[in-house]
Amino acid sequence: MKKITLLFVFGLLLSAGVTAQRIASVDVALILEKLPEYQEAQAALDQQAATWKREIDEEYDKIKQAYNKFQADQVLLSPEQKKAREDEIIAMEQAARQQQRKRFGPEGDLFQKRQQLVRPIQDRVYEAIESYANDRGYDFIFDASGSAGIIFNNQQYDKTDDILRRLD
Repeated sequence: MKKITLLFVFGLLLSAGVTAQRIASVDVALILEKLPEYQEAQAALDQQAATWKREIDEEYDKIKQAYNKFQADQVLLSPEQKKAREDEIIAMEQAARQQQRKRFGPEGDLFQKRQQLVRPIQDRVYEAIESYANDRGYDFIFDASGSAGIIFNNQQYDKTDDILRRLD
């Protein structure tokens, strides 16, 4: 799909008669993998994620033990005691799910930690790409790894304001 998108963009550029534009591609994923500080940040993230996963797994093990104990004791419990134990197990499950969302959710702790550790490295890579593009006269640079699409474009070719004016 990304190759089709790139071909489409190239086709548009060529069909518009803009053949003097300079276009390049870089593999951002490969660049990041070769940076020791990125590898260190990724290792720290992996270690932290493993620690949090273990903690959550331990909570789910406790829930399973509580449920198994409840199943074994169920015949001896009064209806009120059964209800209390069921409510306790449900509360434990809800707490574990909330902890899982807190750690691994879309805006969770792992995401925040990734932003803290990896974002500065990514910003440095993108700044280097932009500097390279400006120094060498490139108009567009695409990410060959497919994670970002266009990662640099010469603002001279940005026609967003023209389209917005037509919409007014």
